[in-house]
Amino acid sequence: MEIGKVPIEVLREIIFSNIKHRRPEVLVRPNIGEDCAVIDFGEYVCVMSTDPITGAIKDIGSLAVHISCNDIASSGVEPLGIMLTAMAPPGTTKEDLNYVMMEANKAAASINVEIIGGHTEITDSVNRMIISATAMGKQLKDKLVLTEGAEIGDVVFMTKHAGLEGASIIARDLENQLRGKIDYSTIKTAQNFIEDISVVREGVLAGKIGVNSMHDVTEGGILGALWELAEASDKGVEVYEDNIKIRQETVEICRALSIDPMKLISSGVMIMSVSEDKKNQLMEAFNKENMELTAIGKITSGERVIIKEGERRELLPPDVDELYKALER
Repeated sequence: MEIGKVPIEVLREIIFSNIKHRRPEVLVRPNIGEDCAVIDFGEYVCVMSTDPITGAIKDIGSLAVHISCNDIASSGVEPLGIMLTAMAPPGTTKEDLNYVMMEANKAAASINVEIIGGHTEITDSVNRMIISATAMGKQLKDKLVLTEGAEIGDVVFMTKHAGLEGASIIARDLENQLRGKIDYSTIKTAQNFIEDISVVREGVLAGKIGVNSMHDVTEGGILGALWELAEASDKGVEVYEDNIKIRQETVEICRALSIDPMKLISSGVMIMSVSEDKKNQLMEAFNKENMELTAIGKITSGERVIIKEGERRELLPPDVDELYKALER
């Protein structure tokens, strides 16, 4: 199999099919596009998510915290705790570990999350540091938002701009390869995209307004996330590609490496669907908080399609993320 998340058909055939034992306390189980597990604790639920950082070299301490906490926020929940497992190769120094943990602590403090445990190990099973994070949050049961909650007629919104995380990782890890292909100021600007990688504020605010579904945009990019939201909800979707916001820096980086920014990992971006009668309330709330929000489609009972300049094409399941193609080159 190729690098990246295993294909959806493999998830269904091998991973999900082998998860057979059930507990009644588990309300949300593994599913395509669903970001979190949910455990029943009476009036409240515990929301949990886990993710590794494997595609980046720099900023992995910060990324590990934000990526998992973004998943929690996609349920409309404020994350409260996170556990980190660091697997480092031989030759890793105390200074290396210190830098990663300082990064992680800074990221956690910025979103009011406590690092509550984990594991740190030196092992020859890896050739560079890998961090896996498990985040958790608490929410009233009747306020929970799931990816599968989209309803026909909902307006689909995105926050920020497509390719945010991927463009930043590429600009940082492949800076030398990009020099001479694009302007250096473009590279530096994209490197700073990483500062906007948290979607906790957006997710919590959208949860308060009462959106029907949310999904944070990770591997597979904005188009992959839109397909996953529709798949989880068993609905169709019309995506207006011309409306998808993308920064010029991302366009130039992707053009230089011949990759598609619409299929580039985009943590820092949240997609959500909301009923027509709450659309204006959501837009006003985001505008008041100076947070970007762009309408990019609608939920339907029909096909999953992308519309660009009047032409329609099928919206396909996510494939290998464009980040891995860039790093291989």
